[in-house]
Amino acid sequence: MSGVVPHLAVPRGAFPHVKVVGDMVFVSGTSSRAPDNTIVGAEVDELGTTRLDIRVQTREVLATMGRILQTVGCTLDDLVQVTTYLVSMNDFGGYNEVYAEHFDTTGPTRTTVAVHQLPHPHLLLEIQGIAHRPQP
Repeated sequence: MSGVVPHLAVPRGAFPHVKVVGDMVFVSGTSSRAPDNTIVGAEVDELGTTRLDIRVQTREVLATMGRILQTVGCTLDDLVQVTTYLVSMNDFGGYNEVYAEHFDTTGPTRTTVAVHQLPHPHLLLEIQGIAHRPQP
């Protein structure tokens, strides 16, 4: 089973939000892009000054991953491995703080890497994950 999850931002390419193979669940890279293509955690004021918030974006990404996992009978607790792509390692502290609200040292294994850019200049991070879905 694989597919695009209704009521989420449509992927910006030919790939699904989620793919299930046996008891493994693969979640594509997920950002804080909302269904209306706005970026949660990005604000632009009337003068054009942009404010990007890594904590807000991280919370939104994890919430969206939770919604994706729910469509295949899983939760964030079922994640066994995540890879996070940060545009700036200067955001690592804020990202790590929010991540720790959801996981501890018994949670999924994790790799965090810096990347040059993501598909939109207001995106600070993207997370992909692998979960285990026990068979009934």
